[in-house]
Amino acid sequence: MSLNSLKDRLANLLAEADIRLGGDRPWDPQVHDDRFYTRIFLHGSLGLGEAYMDGWWDCEALDEFFTRILRERIDQRVKPLTALALHLRARVVNLQQRRRAFEVGKRHYDIGNDFYAAMLDPSMTYSCGYWREATNLADAQRAKLDLVCRKLELEPGMRVLDIGCGWGGAAFHAAKHYGVDVVGVTVSEEQVKEATERCRGLPVEIRLQDYRAIDESFDRVFSIGMFEHVGYKNYRRFMEIVESCLPPDGLAVLHTIGGGRSSTEGDPWLEKYIFPNSMLPSARQIAEAAEGLLTMEDWHNFGADYDRTLMSWHTNFEEAWPTFAESYGDRFYRMWRYYLLSCAATFRSRRTQLWQVVFSPRGRAGGYLAPR
Repeated sequence: MSLNSLKDRLANLLAEADIRLGGDRPWDPQVHDDRFYTRIFLHGSLGLGEAYMDGWWDCEALDEFFTRILRERIDQRVKPLTALALHLRARVVNLQQRRRAFEVGKRHYDIGNDFYAAMLDPSMTYSCGYWREATNLADAQRAKLDLVCRKLELEPGMRVLDIGCGWGGAAFHAAKHYGVDVVGVTVSEEQVKEATERCRGLPVEIRLQDYRAIDESFDRVFSIGMFEHVGYKNYRRFMEIVESCLPPDGLAVLHTIGGGRSSTEGDPWLEKYIFPNSMLPSARQIAEAAEGLLTMEDWHNFGADYDRTLMSWHTNFEEAWPTFAESYGDRFYRMWRYYLLSCAATFRSRRTQLWQVVFSPRGRAGGYLAPR
């Protein structure tokens, strides 16, 4: 197909989302290199992201550009030639097997605690805030952490497992405000350092440990923003571990981003550059993984709140960037901006969701009343 044909095809697709190539509105893309067109149709979302990182195109309002594309499902109508190979790889290989567990820690979470501290709120909580009554990022994150604790019905003296504890914000909140003992596990060495220091003086133990190595008893279990790294081949094993940790009257909260369709692979660009070996679970996959093991007591969707959370992170990132520009470089800046704003669009368009699911091993006698 000729270059002009590729341009016309893309222009026609984008027009359906009220986007004009070279237009004068903030969401209209400006193309600087004609190789851009071939790259998109050959490599899809991977090619689009890499072309942006390489400076082949720009867009002032990336978040609105992607929101319009996703709302009109334009992305689903571009079938890159490399898609089949990526699909077969995900079907054949367990990309989230145990020997790969620490890769995302090294490549994503270990890039610099000072960098994440500048982008996130003071608790360094790297997951969706709860904006129901909050007016700023710090309040939204405190509200989210407290919501999890209230859903777990925490009481002083309980022993609690935090699967994917991040930089320790949730463990700190639960131990300090609810008087519980917490064991937090993460695959990031830098997170272990920060979380250990953050929780010093509290009954909190932070471990560099894969969740599949857990074989202990706890009164409660929660996992915030980690299930996206588990992978569809391991969802059942995750639920088995949660069930094995809990007593009959225990509770677990799963906080995860979710996709609208069941899939066996993640987004190629996000997987390559941001979250290695990641993918989003669907509601069906979560339910099937828990079937016969855990009773689903509550399902809470506040995915629209992630748009506001990501835009807050983006504001912080832009304000802090001059401090990090020399160390990280322009290609990282473009990559990170693309990551934050494209992800905000997936939630604004409601193509992705944020779920908190409450489980119990045997079902709560008399029922469970979920806090909001």
